[in-house]
Amino acid sequence: MRFRYPCPDCRSANSLHGPECRFDGTPWHEIERAYADIVAVLSGGATTEGRLREAVEGPWDSLRSAALSRLRHEQRLRETPGGALELLSPAEFKEQVSEPTMEPIRTVYEKGSVPGTHDNAVFALVAYYEMVGLSWPETKENVVAWLHESGTWARGGFEEATPEELVESKRHVYTAGYGWKEKARAAKAVIDRSL
Repeated sequence: MRFRYPCPDCRSANSLHGPECRFDGTPWHEIERAYADIVAVLSGGATTEGRLREAVEGPWDSLRSAALSRLRHEQRLRETPGGALELLSPAEFKEQVSEPTMEPIRTVYEKGSVPGTHDNAVFALVAYYEMVGLSWPETKENVVAWLHESGTWARGGFEEATPEELVESKRHVYTAGYGWKEKARAAKAVIDRSL
């Protein structure tokens, strides 16, 4: 399981930030430090957000607040019934993100794809798994399982001979780190009309 430290605003993984990123110009080691400070405290066990803020060395600032928000958004931690925050283990995280919960990728995942949108659906799912940090073998395993479990492969309409061959043809999506939302929206629109 990989754990990268993206900019908590624009998600850039290097010093080239997106347009209008509020952390453009912030030295990269400070961005990494914001995450590391939070993860270091939470690796000691569950704690409330107030105690987390007190335990972090140095002042709690907008960068640390944004890093904590990003960790929540990317499902790297959870809130306990008592209101404390705790880190997910790598196995828990993998299980958590294996079934997308955000629209429009959730519809694609739950309903499966239909002929006419297979390319968009598979592209979106591969890009989603790359974005959440699964390795290529984990991504391939999840997408192949989805093709079978969702009924997508059984619906036909593929040029490739096997689901594995289809997913392998989308490896460039994973390698390039393309976004998933646009393709997922396009796939969801067709799926919603068809199913």
